[in-house]
Amino acid sequence: MEFNGIPLHPLVVHAVVVFAPMSAFFGVLYAALPRWRWAVRWPLVAVTLIAVLTAFVATLSGEDLATSRGLDARAAVQEHQDRGELLRNALLTYTVLVGLAAWRLGGPSGLISGKGERPARGGVLTLATTGLLVVGALVVGATVFLAGDSGARAVWGG
Repeated sequence: MEFNGIPLHPLVVHAVVVFAPMSAFFGVLYAALPRWRWAVRWPLVAVTLIAVLTAFVATLSGEDLATSRGLDARAAVQEHQDRGELLRNALLTYTVLVGLAAWRLGGPSGLISGKGERPARGGVLTLATTGLLVVGALVVGATVFLAGDSGARAVWGG
């Protein structure tokens, strides 16, 4: 897979490196600041969807790049592929958590009109959703780092 003569993988990877941590950051904000949920909800959902879609494209284009260049046998490339697949799966799981949180977690609006306000629900499910969202965000952050680090080592050595 190429775009204008350049392998697609390094281009798409940069989108994942930007949007996945941004999604994790918004997820923590959404969980920790109920007063700002009205403003963070849709950016969180949008950025998470972009992150998971670009992760899928990065996985496919990376596999294609490794096959076309005969890099599959290298241990560093294999480690990067494994960590990239882990990131893709972590983002897929996190996307489900974000959808659950966007649906389940409410809070007051910061607007005078009250637009965007959703009733706050209490209970164990709300607490579990909040906790899982934070854990998912931390896992996404860690796996982005691991996949990126292994990719850099595969390309640049070290």
